[in-house]
Amino acid sequence: MSTISNSYLDNLNASNSATAGKDRMSDLTMTDFIKMMTAELENQDPMSPMSNTEMLSQINQLRQITSSDKLSTSIEALSLGQALTTASGLIGKTVTGVNSLGSEITGKIDKITIEDGVPKLHIGSSLVEIANITAVDGG
Repeated sequence: MSTISNSYLDNLNASNSATAGKDRMSDLTMTDFIKMMTAELENQDPMSPMSNTEMLSQINQLRQITSSDKLSTSIEALSLGQALTTASGLIGKTVTGVNSLGSEITGKIDKITIEDGVPKLHIGSSLVEIANITAVDGG
């Protein structure tokens, strides 16, 4: 295999410096992967180019990553939809739960909002995540 352009890797490392301490591989996007693959193809040794088998292997890996990314996105959307449906069914009901400040609160759910991909139940001026509900009054 050939080497990837040092300037591209330097730019990639510089853009990831803000996330120092995190697993940098988990921060790679599909665009990053495609840029790396393109850089590898552009910088390969013309006297020893990548074999067709290696090329097909990389294309297959790219397809698997794309499929996995699409599946993850679909599962996240499905999970949010299910949580929103569950939360919507609680509107108007009296619940007990732990609010965003860590205090137990009991009250009627006024509305539902989504913050950071998580449904939040509004009980007066308090916010409660659906996972933090400990009791629901059936009446």
